[in-house]
Amino acid sequence: MAADGMGRRRNLTGWLFASPIVIGLLVFTVYPFVASLYLSFCDYDIFTPPQWIGWTNYATLFTQDPLFWKSLKNVLFYTAFAVPLTIAFGVTLALLLDARVGGLSVYRTLFFLPSIVPVVASSVLWLWLLNPQIGPINMLMGLMGVEGPAWLNDPGWSKPSLILMAVWGVGHFMIIYLAGLKDVPATLYEAAMVDGASAFQRMRHVTLPMLTPVIFFHLVMGLIASFQYFTQAFVMTGGGPLDSTLFYALHLFLQAFQYLKLGYASAMAWVLFVIVVAITAVVFKSQGRWVHYAR
Repeated sequence: MAADGMGRRRNLTGWLFASPIVIGLLVFTVYPFVASLYLSFCDYDIFTPPQWIGWTNYATLFTQDPLFWKSLKNVLFYTAFAVPLTIAFGVTLALLLDARVGGLSVYRTLFFLPSIVPVVASSVLWLWLLNPQIGPINMLMGLMGVEGPAWLNDPGWSKPSLILMAVWGVGHFMIIYLAGLKDVPATLYEAAMVDGASAFQRMRHVTLPMLTPVIFFHLVMGLIASFQYFTQAFVMTGGGPLDSTLFYALHLFLQAFQYLKLGYASAMAWVLFVIVVAITAVVFKSQGRWVHYAR
């Protein structure tokens, strides 16, 4: 009996120490998660109690909201180009900065710096860089005899401008790729050299396969982040011009906090959740075909 009492006191002590994180999880994660599901079936504007309307929000979303499809198309376009390009540039930078040349620490620092700049600050910086009249990018293009586009003011160039900005901030993934390169066994390179493999062949058949776990991580995290792309579009364009940068998360934000349609915004959030989970599940299912883990 004494042992049972001692065990209960230890369990109670453990739960008391864990209670802050448990309560925080329940209050700030589980409760909002469940509440948003309930509100997605309600008409709710903050000021009046939620009114149950069933599947109306979802029906309106798919059949009566053209901006839903526009925002989804925008985010799919951004994802389709930004994620592969950031992976390609991250790997390329890591390979270049893994070379044994002088001044590597300086180059690594310079390429990593953009990723630690606050998002709002970098957005304001890029507003200046991409300014069609006084921006340095168009000025440099003018010196080369090329007329620069209107960038963020042109519906055809607004999303590519944001993709360019995403590639500029790839430094944090570059560091992860550099760490992955250090884990590639030197014996594999030695064996490839004995077999007569060239530098390109060693990169293709040794380096890249051994980096696939890191590439897989980048792919998953990049997909999730791109579908929630918000801050840069909100600060730099507000969704314009002509809704060309009205990304899904921005459309959701406007519905919730500008038009006070919180029930409708909750339905949008759950649709986004299902889309992200489905795409992530497909990526995880495909990893067996192309991701190689060292054994």
